[in-house]
Amino acid sequence: MKAAVINDLLEARRTRFPIALVSELESGAQRLVRFDEAEGDALADALRRGFRFDESRVVSDQGKEYFIAIHNPPLKLVVVGAVHIAQALIPIARGLNYDVVVIDPRGAFATAERFPGVSVRAEWPDEVLPQIGLDMRSAMVLLTHDPKIDDPALLAALRSQCFYIGALGSKRTHAQRLDRFKAKGFTEAQLARIHAPIGLEIGARGAAEIAVAIAAEMTKVLRLGSEVT
Repeated sequence: MKAAVINDLLEARRTRFPIALVSELESGAQRLVRFDEAEGDALADALRRGFRFDESRVVSDQGKEYFIAIHNPPLKLVVVGAVHIAQALIPIARGLNYDVVVIDPRGAFATAERFPGVSVRAEWPDEVLPQIGLDMRSAMVLLTHDPKIDDPALLAALRSQCFYIGALGSKRTHAQRLDRFKAKGFTEAQLARIHAPIGLEIGARGAAEIAVAIAAEMTKVLRLGSEVT
């Protein structure tokens, strides 16, 4: 592998940008394809599937075989609200290979004792999010029921490429949330990115089942996209 290719792979990892290394098996020729370049590539279908499913594999095209090695950044889950649902959701998310950050300015809730082994930030979301960043491999769940805490985080998520944004609350609560953000200038299409009430409709009751519903919805959006119903 050429030094330039290695350097580009390292830069993609540093900036958390998905990239694929395509190797022609017979000749050994290699090239890099960034996520935003995949649609125009001769191997677009395989690349698109690879990025979506974290799938590296051999593919054939016009009599030649290629190995596509997908280099996706690690998944990141930002949980706003150090509540019981978060305590149930985080072990599931970690099992799904998410790096987890919990944000809640309420210091009595956001403690290492309640959330062992994960990054806990007892600060306001608008203070933390610029430091940790949000990108296309990031998911955000809003669990506090408090617009003073949730809304700044939601604002950052809507301005980012987060693949999933979920917000706890009833349909009435969500309607009020939409009204607030329409007043900020967001369009119907932009607000349609918010999954609320959060989680797949599986009749969940209690924190543990709601956590399962959230994790399932995150996985569905990650692998199949928001457009699939």
